[in-house]
Amino acid sequence: MLPLKNRLKKKKDFENVFTEGKTAKSRYFFLKTLKTNSIDSRIGFIVSKKVSKKAVERNRVKRLFREAVRLDIARIKPGYDLVFIVLNSVKEKELTEIKKEVEFILGKYGLLI
Repeated sequence: MLPLKNRLKKKKDFENVFTEGKTAKSRYFFLKTLKTNSIDSRIGFIVSKKVSKKAVERNRVKRLFREAVRLDIARIKPGYDLVFIVLNSVKEKELTEIKKEVEFILGKYGLLI
């Protein structure tokens, strides 16, 4: 589980990232990023009903993404708000595939130390 200081929780924070942030696209997700003045990076996840009508499956996908990000949280540059918007294509994927894609996109856009 992500530490509290690294979680993006408030609706206002999500809205700020959506309105002012930059977008990157991956095979499995969209990544919205916003540079902030914060000491830590905060991360949020959105898994809509388009991914699955079943809450159990949506929660499983969120857990996989949280774990993939948690493993690299120390390498993510401080001072960013990140929102992962998960796409349908991730439904049957395993943690290793998701982790590789997350690392690739974060590295490609210069968000890793």
